[in-house]
Amino acid sequence: MSSLLTKEQYAAEAADIKFYVEPFIDGKYQKSKAGNTMDTVNPATGEVLAQVTACDASDVDYAVEVSRKAFDEGKWSLMAPGDRKLVLLKLANLIEDNQTELAVLESLESGKPISECQLTDDLPETIGTIQWHAEAIDKIYDQISPTNSNTVGLIVREPLGVVGCVLLWNFPLMMLAWKIAPALAGGSSVIVKPAEQTSMTALRIGELAIEAGIPAGVLNILPGMGPEVSEPMGRHHGIDAVSFTGSTEVGRLFLEFSAQSNLKKIILECGGKNPAVVLSDADNLDSVAEHCVAAALWNMGQNCTANSRLIVHKDIKDTLLEKVREKMADWHTGDPMDPGNQLGAIISREQYDKILGYIQSAKDEGAELIEGGNAIEAGNGLFIEPTLFAGVTPEMTIAKEEIFGPVFAMMVVDSDEEAIQLANDTCYGLQASLYTSNVTKAHKYGRALQAGTVSVNCYGEGDMTTPFGGYKLSGFGGRDNSLMAHDQYTEVKTIWIDVGGALS
Repeated sequence: MSSLLTKEQYAAEAADIKFYVEPFIDGKYQKSKAGNTMDTVNPATGEVLAQVTACDASDVDYAVEVSRKAFDEGKWSLMAPGDRKLVLLKLANLIEDNQTELAVLESLESGKPISECQLTDDLPETIGTIQWHAEAIDKIYDQISPTNSNTVGLIVREPLGVVGCVLLWNFPLMMLAWKIAPALAGGSSVIVKPAEQTSMTALRIGELAIEAGIPAGVLNILPGMGPEVSEPMGRHHGIDAVSFTGSTEVGRLFLEFSAQSNLKKIILECGGKNPAVVLSDADNLDSVAEHCVAAALWNMGQNCTANSRLIVHKDIKDTLLEKVREKMADWHTGDPMDPGNQLGAIISREQYDKILGYIQSAKDEGAELIEGGNAIEAGNGLFIEPTLFAGVTPEMTIAKEEIFGPVFAMMVVDSDEEAIQLANDTCYGLQASLYTSNVTKAHKYGRALQAGTVSVNCYGEGDMTTPFGGYKLSGFGGRDNSLMAHDQYTEVKTIWIDVGGALS
């Protein structure tokens, strides 16, 4: 991966960058059948960057037709796994070759810090994800069942068909890779609906996929609004699965759409209200504080695994609170194109107002504001100070609802058992962090925490080798990442062969 440029160099890149605004269908950019557009806005400035095509159900129909035709022709679905691997590895190389362009596009549309886009998270994770699933393709074996000598039972995987992927705006490229890499690796055709706020990097990937050698019609990108694109995808009888990352509310709708259409597979990664549980025996509180702050503020807190509940044993609360305040001072908010800033802009006016509403409700309900709590005046930019509350009790809104912003709340408990009980007192179960110096407690409470991922003495989501998904309202139907991700996009078939018939 390349090193970061200077603020001035990124500004020059942004000034000359090309915007991708038309849907990518059947191997090329095309005019939408609907003819509608939507603004894509830079949340750091309020500037309208471009008018992006807003597709509708007619475009979905066309993309499904193209995707199914490509699947049935077999140029990709019947290609040898080792050959698909080489194509996907070339796609990863092309993304790496164009990483500065993609990082700038993503930062402009999402308000994410450029350092996060290019160096620490989005581009490295995107490239690595595609490489990992590409390398896995020709190493996943099918099975033979243990039968008698007169029969052979083959258990084989086959590509699912046409897969729809509906993305959230917080990690546009990374979420794209998490979904399309295993789906394409398995031989399916894919239709992607990027978030309406962040469409352009996905559209650029469509073009790079053709350059890499993915056949036309195998990967199609449809920008647009949810009701006009996502819902038709969810209801379409020609789509065999939909993988969605976003709110639990919308996730429920996809289950309804499936029930009302062809019972397509639905894979959901939804919200979280994730705890960081710090037990009384946690040591190295400087490190604990560093992890807790990163867990709450990374990507401006616009992260489904953000640890927005800091649950701390009473014996160490004062010491940890002071160290958390010190660590928060290291997180600078400002121009996303400045590599010196760790925090950028909030994605949209709607999300900005929602976050400020949660901050106000915490004040109104009696929480103690420790740090931040204000909007940052920056022209038309949408910036909010990193914010910490203490004195938070379980019934407060800030303790129960997902904020999706740079806001977290300290809650104090009297015992380890109370800490675990409070951590599990949520309808969500995506991620939890546990801090302890006792290996027995690490195992005991790690298992007791009701979350799809539990990190111990750190904040983490695992890596590409570990499955990602949640318990309760945080997830449904499968897991992203790891070899388990491939199961979502394949059908399992038994072929039962009688080989014991009499010889003629």
